[in-house]
Amino acid sequence: MEEAGIEDVENQASRLTELVAELSKVLVGQEAMVSRLLIGLLCRGHVLLEGVPGLAKTLTVRLLAQAVDTGFSRIQFTPDMLPADVIGTQVFNPRDATYSVKKGPIFSNLVLADEINRAPAKVQAALLEAMQERQVSIGDTSYPLEDPFLVLATQNPIEQEGTYPLPEAQLDRFMLKVRVGYPSKEEERRIVERMAGGQAQPEMHAVLGVAEIRTLRTAVERVFIDDKIKHYVVDLVHATRDPEGAGVADLEGMIELGASPRASIYLTLAAKAHAFLQGRSYATPHDVKNVAPDVLRHRLALSYEAEAEGRTPDDVIERILVGVLVP
Repeated sequence: MEEAGIEDVENQASRLTELVAELSKVLVGQEAMVSRLLIGLLCRGHVLLEGVPGLAKTLTVRLLAQAVDTGFSRIQFTPDMLPADVIGTQVFNPRDATYSVKKGPIFSNLVLADEINRAPAKVQAALLEAMQERQVSIGDTSYPLEDPFLVLATQNPIEQEGTYPLPEAQLDRFMLKVRVGYPSKEEERRIVERMAGGQAQPEMHAVLGVAEIRTLRTAVERVFIDDKIKHYVVDLVHATRDPEGAGVADLEGMIELGASPRASIYLTLAAKAHAFLQGRSYATPHDVKNVAPDVLRHRLALSYEAEAEGRTPDDVIERILVGVLVP
């Protein structure tokens, strides 16, 4: 990359620092979740946030929508939903004997799909077309969705009553699956002081617009990633399919289904975006390792033996990251 390109990447990255500072007016902690949402925004990748209620998942997405000057809609998923509640429907006009299209909340830039695992299969199928094709079919016509278009979904991993596990095909469409954890004691004290102290919530201001988002995406594409790191990414993904061949023979029989080539694509893009967020114009193996769990954890299906031993996808990914040789 030319020197001018390097300076451009570093200058553009400073705009995201302003965005994070704006979010910090209200948010306390959750830097990792904010980082992953920004990676999704920069890479055109949908993000699934998983965590128990009360961890500011919905609040964070809503604040991000306020800090980015784009359209925003929130869909609360319930078991009795219909596809028309998400994508829209045709409405009959008896006066003219014609049909008109009433577009649903999916027609926006940032779409918060709250408790996405509560929606039945038909709703998930309708959402799948929007996520993958970035278009929606209503009647005989397909309508393109706006750019940027990003689905930011939340789900509760504990509650099972009235939920529908997301099909593997839809999970694979999410670039990242982020585990949202509890705040530290100090962060929780600050949350209590801010939210229960009678203070007025600071006013949020839009920091980025659509044109700037496109410029930042172009800057991320210019982040340099060496061929050795690309080979490292492919080695990690192949290790989920052939553990013995990758030097982690102790995982043989633990993985029922490995990650698809889409994982290699997203892992490369996410590593470049992570480097960009750090203000660097080049990606390193550390960037790959940092984002690998979020890219891979929802793309692995463990065997019965692994589940019987109490293994989780994160355990398997950690073992792969230790066992595969770093360039």
